[in-house]
Amino acid sequence: MGRPVTGGVGAGRLLVGRCRLAFGGGPGSLRAMADPVIGIDLGTTYSAVGIVEAGFPILLADEEGERLMPSVAWFGPGVVKVGRAALREMAEGRLVRSAKRQMGVRFGEAPGACLPVVRASEGGMAFRTAEGEVTPVEVSRVLLSELKRIAEFRLEQEVRRAVITVPAYFNNAQREATKQAGEEAGLEVLRLVAEPTAAALAYGMDKLAERSRVAVFDLGGGTFDVSILELREGVFEVLATGGDTRLGGDDIDSVVLNLVARKAGLEGPALEMEGVDRDRLVREAERVKCELSREESAIFRAPFYDGSRSLEEQVERVELEGGMDSELATMRRICREVLVDAGMEVAGVEAVVMVGGSSRLPVVQRLAGEVFKQEPDCSQHPDEAVAIGAAIQAGILAGTWREVLLLDVTPLSLGVETLGGLMNVLIPRNTTIPCKVGEMFTNARDGQDSMQVRVLQGERELARDNWELGKFDLPFRSAPRGKARVGLQLSLDEDGILEVLARDVEGGGPDVIVKIESAAVDVSEEAVEQMVEE
Repeated sequence: MGRPVTGGVGAGRLLVGRCRLAFGGGPGSLRAMADPVIGIDLGTTYSAVGIVEAGFPILLADEEGERLMPSVAWFGPGVVKVGRAALREMAEGRLVRSAKRQMGVRFGEAPGACLPVVRASEGGMAFRTAEGEVTPVEVSRVLLSELKRIAEFRLEQEVRRAVITVPAYFNNAQREATKQAGEEAGLEVLRLVAEPTAAALAYGMDKLAERSRVAVFDLGGGTFDVSILELREGVFEVLATGGDTRLGGDDIDSVVLNLVARKAGLEGPALEMEGVDRDRLVREAERVKCELSREESAIFRAPFYDGSRSLEEQVERVELEGGMDSELATMRRICREVLVDAGMEVAGVEAVVMVGGSSRLPVVQRLAGEVFKQEPDCSQHPDEAVAIGAAIQAGILAGTWREVLLLDVTPLSLGVETLGGLMNVLIPRNTTIPCKVGEMFTNARDGQDSMQVRVLQGERELARDNWELGKFDLPFRSAPRGKARVGLQLSLDEDGILEVLARDVEGGGPDVIVKIESAAVDVSEEAVEQMVEE
């Protein structure tokens, strides 16, 4: 974008008790490594970077000694500021927050953006700031660039390789967008790791028996994930995963804000009018939510929120919990679906690990306890467990951590359209990745010499009810009906990114290989929920 990124001074989730954290002082506190691999938790609200050093996973702190960086960027005249440096600036239509919720989605699909949005190229969307348009990928790029800078500051050497976490329920387009942002930040993204998997990796190194099953309940700033994993003899296998990429702490902040507006006698649109500092209201709602996780009541204060009027309302914890009925019902349903997908009874789950900042809310912890019929384990740092897990995975890839095999799953089924407009599932949902599946197809009529291959994602029987990830034409040697042989192979790599290979088996023509990139399909969480239920 041609503007420098600034952060730090002047620019303005494993092992409790074992995790040594670098902070304070100057650079050089860590020994140089031959070719370090860093682990990054690119969060909706906060992000963090870590590494395995001397056999221990650590999180790297910035110059101010802070391990968690707010996931916000401020786009000013000729300069971009990130993290706390961005929060110190006046918003003025320049501050972008929660960009992760808009990753890999089409214009008009994801409501509730922090700034007005416009249509970008290829059907995507962009935030309209006072300095021009900026895409979610560009915002993530500057966040990742700052995390890379922090790592290089601490390690005193260049960092080129990284592991980045993503919500377990991110689709192909969202994973591709995350990987693209990392590459644009100058990083070779070795692996995309699901956030609950990273949290389980952090939790399980010391605490689980040789063979155990654990549920990870991850309620972050913008997304909600639940995964059930099994650890056996050093192998971490994801048995099932589910989630909602439109449910998180941001939505609970909105519950707080709407509650305050009602108590003050204001209509919702009154807080959207010109002159209202919406960003300041959201930040205050977040503060109140955090306080209500510890106290029974809190005071919401917003002096001169529109230039002349002020807001000051007391909010009770019981009032917030009463306003979260919809969010809690969604969490409960997803937890039960994941148990069904894993083919397990509640008694088979030996631990329920709570991670994500909003998991601190007592009502959320009670819900997890009720669904899994046991006291949830809150021993992990809610904001740091995922980053610690990312650092461990980075250490595994770099050879600085003892060998562990991590087996993740794909959250939605993948297949192709066949005769009659049906969806032929080649890779069912919750299949362990990486995986490679092939199937043979034939021609539907005499003299046919080509076919269109439509690659689909979803759970519905009819092709038209699923999401098209891509399509291409495959030529083959003309043959009588049912005599041609066309081979199709779908490959999912460790990051959950799809590659399709098509081959004319009889005719011996050249292979057609299509990598599904930036497949920004119109996927709403309501549609996913309905599809899975049906």
